[in-house]
Amino acid sequence: MNDDKTREDLIRRRQMGRAKVMALLLGAFVILVFAISIAKIQAGMPH
Repeated sequence: MNDDKTREDLIRRRQMGRAKVMALLLGAFVILVFAISIAKIQAGMPH
């Protein structure tokens, strides 16, 4: 029973680690798209 709990904790920790990495990557992507949009607006994007 204790072994199952340890294995489950390990799985949860790995899932949390992956979730944090995905959140950081998504945040970086959003910032990148925002920065590109601002640069295009400042450059006078043609219609």
